[in-house]
Amino acid sequence: MAEHKKSKNRWKRFFLILLGLNIVIFICIAALIFWPVSDTKTPSNEEYETQQSSEFIVRTTKKNLNELVNAYTDKLLKGTNHHYEVSLDEDVHLIGELPVFSSTVPLSVHFEPFVQENGDVILKQKSISIGLLELPNQKIMEYMKKYLPMPKWVAVDPKEEEIYLAVTDMEIRSNFQVSVEHIDLEANNLAFKIKVPYKSLGIEMEE
Repeated sequence: MAEHKKSKNRWKRFFLILLGLNIVIFICIAALIFWPVSDTKTPSNEEYETQQSSEFIVRTTKKNLNELVNAYTDKLLKGTNHHYEVSLDEDVHLIGELPVFSSTVPLSVHFEPFVQENGDVILKQKSISIGLLELPNQKIMEYMKKYLPMPKWVAVDPKEEEIYLAVTDMEIRSNFQVSVEHIDLEANNLAFKIKVPYKSLGIEMEE
């Protein structure tokens, strides 16, 4: 009799375990079916643009950049009577000639470069001279703005005594996008970020 009772209890425990297991499985299946689906995040324009291009950091020296800047300047001034050049040393030194009072006088301006968060650069004027003439710095920069040919992406601000280099607005035939990452003239450490669109390499990415 006792043996029969023990066997009955064993089957009862087995039944309860099996019932509990079935309940757990049912709950799991119900949860998978009715659990709210998380929203699929649509990539923003910036994220999508990143997927369509790759970025590279290019490091160079003052000498290399100096040669590139002056080659660009020579092409810009070709066919004009104007002349100026840039020298990168401990700072940015602009040397040239400025038309003043029906003549030309030597111009010398020293700038300190400051990289902006968006990759552009502001050249803050440190010192400025225009021959032996004694003119206010702001007036000299007004002459620079008026008479010196500058690329569209370069803006002279006489009031703030600075020049804004919108490097990110430069138009490059390859459609590469350039921005300044770091400039340390004393350490001769210059870095640029170049974004290469895949389309410019003939690579089409699926949307």
